[in-house]
Amino acid sequence: MKLIEKEKARALRKRGKSINQIVKEAGLTKSSVSLWVRDIVLTKAQKNKLSERGRSVESIEKRRLVRLSNEQAKRQVVIDKAKKDFNFISLEQLKLVGIILYLGEGGKTERGVARLSNSDPVVIKIMMRFFREICEVPEEKFRGNVHTFAHADVEKTEKYWSKITGIPRSQFHKTYIKPSSASLQKRYTLPFGTFSINVCDTKLFLTIMGWIERIKELTVGKSV
Repeated sequence: MKLIEKEKARALRKRGKSINQIVKEAGLTKSSVSLWVRDIVLTKAQKNKLSERGRSVESIEKRRLVRLSNEQAKRQVVIDKAKKDFNFISLEQLKLVGIILYLGEGGKTERGVARLSNSDPVVIKIMMRFFREICEVPEEKFRGNVHTFAHADVEKTEKYWSKITGIPRSQFHKTYIKPSSASLQKRYTLPFGTFSINVCDTKLFLTIMGWIERIKELTVGKSV
């Protein structure tokens, strides 16, 4: 098998193909191709062709990067303009933000526990402000729960979420470690797993449910 691959690589090289072209066309490793064709001397015409192609590829890549940069600049103009719509967030606005986040992400089945889980530290920070400033939850009532992957450094992960939330690790439940069969992409995109804010308080849970029901009534009607 290796002999066939080697001969194919050498044949392509003799035709004036670059190392990268051979790797792509033959599906071989760059290290193997480089070794197998190192004694093949290209003609002057072949070298000139590769040189011209290299400059062409380089110019195309430069144009692509410039285009992306221009597009990003245009996008940033829209973003910066939109940011000017808000100069500050009032407590009433924070209350609405928290209610809507809870509507989308919060736990609604454990009737005695107000709970929200998320992997985004910004969402967790917003909800901690909501619980502290709007719901006036005492610090000792907060409980944290980390869900992470087998590859993770548990201590580092717990310290991370403790810093994000301000909840002491002593108030964390035991960290749940998910099986390592999870996809690599998910593990890399969620390096600190997910965090759950838990407040065991039936009255608070029912209050939030009441706020959510009222928001629904005022926005989409009572039939939903």
